[in-house]
Amino acid sequence: MLTWSSTNATSCTGSGGWTGALATSGTQSTGALTLPSAYSLACTGAGGTSDTVTAMVDIVPIATLTVYPTVVASGGASTLTWSSTNATACTATGGWSGALAASGTQSTGALPATSTYSLTCTGAGGTSGVATATVTISNGTMSVSPKMTAITQWQTQQFTATVPGGGAATWSVDGIAGGNTTVGTIGSSGLYTPGTAVGAHTAVATSVANSSQSGSAVVAVTDLAGMYTYHNDLARDGANLHEYALTAVNVNTTSFGKLFSCTADGAIYTQPLWVANLTINGAKHNVVFVATQHDGLFAFDADASPCVTLWAVSLIDAGHGGSAGETTVPAGTAGYIVGSGYGDITPEVGVTGTPVIDPSSGILYVVSKSVNSAHTVFYQRLHAIDVTNGSEKTGSPITIAGTYPGSGDGGTTVTFSPRLGLQRCGLSLVNGVVSIPWASHEDNGAYYGWITGYTYNGTFTQSSVLNVAPNGTLGGIWMSGGAMAADSNNYLYALTGNGTFDASNPSAPNNDYGDSLLRLTGSLAVSQYFTPSNQLSLEQTDKDFGAGGAAVLADLPAGSPHTHLVMGGGKDGSLYVLDRDLLGGLESPSNVPVQKLLLGHGIFATGAFWNNSFYIASAGGSLSAYALNGSTAQFGTSPAAASSTLYKWPGGTPSVSAAGAQNGIVWILDTNPYCTNQSTACGPAVLHAYNAVNATNVMTELWNSAMVSTDAAGNAVKFAVPTIANGKVYVGTRGNNIGGNYGSTTVSGQLDVYGLHPN
Repeated sequence: MLTWSSTNATSCTGSGGWTGALATSGTQSTGALTLPSAYSLACTGAGGTSDTVTAMVDIVPIATLTVYPTVVASGGASTLTWSSTNATACTATGGWSGALAASGTQSTGALPATSTYSLTCTGAGGTSGVATATVTISNGTMSVSPKMTAITQWQTQQFTATVPGGGAATWSVDGIAGGNTTVGTIGSSGLYTPGTAVGAHTAVATSVANSSQSGSAVVAVTDLAGMYTYHNDLARDGANLHEYALTAVNVNTTSFGKLFSCTADGAIYTQPLWVANLTINGAKHNVVFVATQHDGLFAFDADASPCVTLWAVSLIDAGHGGSAGETTVPAGTAGYIVGSGYGDITPEVGVTGTPVIDPSSGILYVVSKSVNSAHTVFYQRLHAIDVTNGSEKTGSPITIAGTYPGSGDGGTTVTFSPRLGLQRCGLSLVNGVVSIPWASHEDNGAYYGWITGYTYNGTFTQSSVLNVAPNGTLGGIWMSGGAMAADSNNYLYALTGNGTFDASNPSAPNNDYGDSLLRLTGSLAVSQYFTPSNQLSLEQTDKDFGAGGAAVLADLPAGSPHTHLVMGGGKDGSLYVLDRDLLGGLESPSNVPVQKLLLGHGIFATGAFWNNSFYIASAGGSLSAYALNGSTAQFGTSPAAASSTLYKWPGGTPSVSAAGAQNGIVWILDTNPYCTNQSTACGPAVLHAYNAVNATNVMTELWNSAMVSTDAAGNAVKFAVPTIANGKVYVGTRGNNIGGNYGSTTVSGQLDVYGLHPN
C-alpha cells in the first residue's frame, strides 16, 4: 500500500505500479511487489502542463524476520519462536503447519532426521512483499568430556558439556543437583571437586532448554596417598585396594591403552614409585619416580600428557657426593669390570634396587653404584633425596661400608666389597630403619649376602649389619629384585640364595644361613629361620631357594591352625607356606612347613595375595591362582585357575588393583625378551591384565599391550614390576636400547604410562 500527497497540483499520474489518473493525494495498493521496488509519481500544476513535479518513491521491505530455534537431538520435541516486522501473516513449510501470526511460538513435535524448516512472512497488501528465513536444527547428541577420568581427593576435574546448538546445561553428581560434600560438588561450569566418599561417581549434564536431553561421565576418586615401596606395601602382597577407576568392564582395547611415555637416561630396573599431592615448584602434582642404571633419578608428573619432567638429577655428580670423572660401572659382555662377562645387566650398573620413600619426611632413599675414572675404586652410596627437588638432604649421601664377625675371609672379620656386591633387592623402611640387601654380579668372586641398616636424622648412622654366611661364602640375597617383607611386629623376612649352611647344629646354626628364609629383628638379628631339607642339593645344583621373594599374607581368622603366614620359593619350583610365628628351622620329617606347593617351574618372582587367592607366574608356567581356605590355612594343591599364556623365563611378579574386595584385576609383565646376553630375544615388554574377580576368573585376559600396535612398551627389563595407581599403570623399560652401549640408541630408558582413554 503506497501513500502520497502533493501541493499546487491539479492531477497526477503514476508509473511502475500505479495505474490511471490519480488524485493529488491518496492511497493505492501496489499489488504484489516485484524488484526493483522503485515507483514514480508525476503531478501537473495549475495551467495544464505549466508545471510538473516528479517524485521517486522507494518501497520499504515489508518483512524483517527473526527466528529463535531451540535445538535438540533428532527425535526430541522442540519449540520454535519467531517474530517479524512489517508483516501481516506468515506461512510455513517443513514442520510448521497452517497460517501463522507475524510473531509467535509453535512446537515442532518430534524432529525427523531431516531438520530444515522454512518460514515465509508476507507484508501489507497481500502480494506486495515477501521475506523468507530458513532455520536448520542440529541433530547432535549431548555429550560430556572426559567420559572417564581418575583423580585423587586433592584434585579437581573440569568437565565440558557439548549441548547441540550451544545451549546451557545444569549439573548433578550421583543424582544430586550440584552434588554435596559427600559425593563431591560440581558448579555451573562443570568443575567437579571431590567430596569425602571415594569410589566412582557419575556426573550428569542436563540441557537447560530440553530436560530430556543429558550426557554423563564417570569420575573415580581415590584416597591413595602413595606407592612408596616395592610391590606396593611392606607385606609385599602386591595389592592396591584403592583403585576405583580400572575395572573388568573398561580395561579393553577400546577404552584402555598407552597414554604417554617419559624418557629417562638409562634402563629402568627399579619399580616406579608414586606419590599423590606433592608440591613441586609451587604447584601440586601426582608424581612418579624412577631410578635408572645410568645413576639417574627422575620425577615425572604422573598425569600430564605429553610427559612433563618435574626434576631430574644424577646421583653421581658433585651435588650428590660424586667425585670428578666418576661413572656408572661398565657391565655387559665386553669392557665389563664386574661380573664374569655374561652381561646379566647390560650395558651399565648404576641403580638396580627399587628405592623407598618416607612420606612423613618427604625423603626418597636410594643406593647408587659407580666407579672412578681409573676403574680402581668402587662406590656404593645411600642417598637421602628431597622428593620435591631431587637435592641431597643434609648429611647425605653416605658411602656404604661394613664388617661382620666371621672366618670366610681367612681371619676373624669379613668386609663388605662395594665392587662384588650387587644391590639388586628393593630397599625396606621399617620403624625408621632403611634396610639394604646385597647379592653379587653373576656369582663372581668370593661374595656374601649382606644386609645393612641405616637411620637418618640429619646424618646417616649405620644401625646394624648382617652377613648371612660369614664363616663360609655366598648366600646372596637376590629375590629377583624383590624387597624384604615386613609384618605388623616389624619383623623382616628375607630369602637367601646358594651358600654355606651350618648343618652341624640345625637348631642353632653358627650364623651361616644359605638357602634359607630368615625372620630378622629390627637390629638384623636372626630370630627364626626355615631351610629346606634339600638345602645341600640346592646349593650344589645352583637352585637358589632365594630366587623368589617373600610375601606376608593377611592374618587369617581366629581359630585357624595358622593365623600368620608367609610364602616364598625359588629355582626348584617349590613354593613354601610357613607359619611366621614358628618358621621351624631345618625342614625334617618331624618339622614340616604348613604347606609345600610344587609349581613345576622355577620361581623368580614375588607372589600377590588378594581375596584369599595367591597369584604367581613361575618361569615357563601360567599365571596361576591358588585359593586359600582360611579355616584350614591350606591352599588348593592345584591352581584354581590359570592363564592360557605361558610366561617364559623369568616368569613374572603380578600385582592386583581392586576397590577393596571388588573389581580385582591382576597385572603382570612378560619380560622374556629383555635384551641382554642372557636373554633369548630383545623386544618390548608386554603388560597383561586379567580378570581377578575371584580365583576362577584369572584365565580371562582383559587386555595386553601387544593387541594394538600403538600400545607397545619399550624394550623389556628383567624382573620389572608394574605400578598401578589412580587409574594408570606405570612400566619401566630400556626404551629402544637393545642392550648395547649406553647412548647407542636414541632412548636408553623409558617409562610407559597406560590408562583409560578420556573419551
